[in-house]
Amino acid sequence: MGVHERDSRVRGPESAPAGIGLTTGEVARRLGVAPTTVRTWDRRYGLGPDTHTGGRHRRWAPVDVARLERMCALTATGISPAEAARTVLDEATQQPTPAAPATPPEAVGEAVGEEGPARRDEDVAPRPSVRARSRAGSGLRLGDVRQECKGIARAALRLDASALDELLETAIAEHGLVAAWTEVIMPTLQAVGRKWESSGEKYVEVEHFLSWHVSGALRRAAPPTAADRPGATVVLACVPGENHTLPLEVLAAALAERGLPVRMFGGALPVESLVTAVRRTGPAAVALWAQSRTTASRPLAQHVAAMEWGVRGARRKPVVLTIGPGWSGRTVPGLPRPTGLAEAVAVLETVVSRQEAVSP
Repeated sequence: MGVHERDSRVRGPESAPAGIGLTTGEVARRLGVAPTTVRTWDRRYGLGPDTHTGGRHRRWAPVDVARLERMCALTATGISPAEAARTVLDEATQQPTPAAPATPPEAVGEAVGEEGPARRDEDVAPRPSVRARSRAGSGLRLGDVRQECKGIARAALRLDASALDELLETAIAEHGLVAAWTEVIMPTLQAVGRKWESSGEKYVEVEHFLSWHVSGALRRAAPPTAADRPGATVVLACVPGENHTLPLEVLAAALAERGLPVRMFGGALPVESLVTAVRRTGPAAVALWAQSRTTASRPLAQHVAAMEWGVRGARRKPVVLTIGPGWSGRTVPGLPRPTGLAEAVAVLETVVSRQEAVSP
């Protein structure tokens, strides 16, 4: 008997009346997967809801969501989506002796397996039972974080580019650039980094894959760079030897949202190149990112802060911000050191506003 045939027996009076229940998007956010995954599980495996409103609009009742939660728990152990769907539908239809309750997505904290190219159910080789399979080392332990973090981590572990892009763009659209970075993206990147460090560099490809897609999502979310305004430009650069550019990319996107002209120079900018860039742009502010204390250079920050340009009697200097964990304990007297992205944006907005107020 095929999956779709069995599904006809699963539907019952527990499904919600029209207009009651969750939408597909709400279900996806609750599970921490992409909406396309929920739709695929419906279309391919018959795990969709009974109820429709307004024709094709889906409404997911608690019993429908429970099946999907069980699907997530099973695929998190490594079995294929097709086999997981058969198990879910068999459990719902035959109502066997109660086993361990379905693990909610909040407790999974691991990669959720996703379907690959379309295939017939009979082509799926048998696998060990769920309880017999070890879950050790199969994913990321994210702890008490936003559900979006877990969905993004699962997509990254599966190397699922489409789902990852959709989840990142949804997080940015719903929370805004600053909150999405601080509360969703950064905790996920940190979890991937911890996994890499503790597994003998086993997950290097996941970290690179996630970083690349985060960078792409940030650029798509940011508006076009604002046109130059005299004395209003902000220069962003990593200090020499520092290649962690993602935090600066977030800052660049957030400043662009606020209409501030930005010049982004990325990772490991040599000293002479940084000095040249500052002289050529005459910025209101320069933000220097250092991830590591070994790259944070007080003399460099002081040198840039002492640079001057302009006509005699009206010479200007940039305000230099030292940002990033590398500057912790290495505070440069007289230079702002924001402790987070939101604070950095606020400081830069204030600096640019003051500079424009005094510019001729």
